[in-house]
Amino acid sequence: MADPGDAPDRSGERAPPEDAPGEPSPGSGADGDAESVEALRERVEEKYDFEAFGPREMAEITPEEWDVAFDDESWITGTELLARVERELKSRIASREVFASLEYAEVEGDRALVAYSDTDYAIVFPDGSVEGRGTIVRDVKPTVALCSMDDYEVDDPPEDWRLPDPDSIPDSGSEVGNWMLQLLAATQLLVGLGTLVAWPILGARDNMVLLVVGLGFTAVGLVLFLMVANARLSEKFRLREYKGRLRSTGAASADRPDFLPIEDDAFEGSEPALSGEDEGSKPRDDGPVGR
Repeated sequence: MADPGDAPDRSGERAPPEDAPGEPSPGSGADGDAESVEALRERVEEKYDFEAFGPREMAEITPEEWDVAFDDESWITGTELLARVERELKSRIASREVFASLEYAEVEGDRALVAYSDTDYAIVFPDGSVEGRGTIVRDVKPTVALCSMDDYEVDDPPEDWRLPDPDSIPDSGSEVGNWMLQLLAATQLLVGLGTLVAWPILGARDNMVLLVVGLGFTAVGLVLFLMVANARLSEKFRLREYKGRLRSTGAASADRPDFLPIEDDAFEGSEPALSGEDEGSKPRDDGPVGR
């Protein structure tokens, strides 16, 4: 598994950082190094609760702490790791924690999992290394680290986990709140205008309070109407932007973003099994991942 902040060597070997706690340095004894590693391991176990180890802890842990806390031989890699990462990312996409499409592709001779959005992408290789750019890499790296742990339980994603089709999204949401505000604004405005009309009739000089009350109700009514108009414009802008992002990811078509460093013919045309077993051990009856 890769260090939390840096992608590991693509050769599959995890080269320890310089002056790593577990490697003897010139002029130091092996016993002293073993004691320092053990002391660091005790501090790490006191600092982190690995039964509730999540993305926040993954972002805080240092490479040295990671090396002493986890045994390389206990990490999950290969097809099983990709299957676990796929399931975890699908769950996070379904809950809209991650905005991305998922597909498998052949990259540098390896079958890799590719997550991409409208501007960023991340490629997860079987050895646990992650390559890519943008914020989606920061989302995927902790997920890969967690899924590489045998103790981490990955939940099954819902059946409808994909990003929505932009054409299926309504142009506006519920109008109940807007109608309530408009009704309140109309009431305030009518009361204010009625008070202003009655003010000169009842005597302008002797009823200055009516003038103040009328102006106040009128101002509140106008402000509420402006709030409703602004809310509607903001909602339309957000919906237009969101639909544009969905179309950029290819959610409504078979087109993929142009910035992906992978040819279209390298992508697989059907969804792999989620169990981590051999591809031929389970029939694929679903559509393309992320399509």
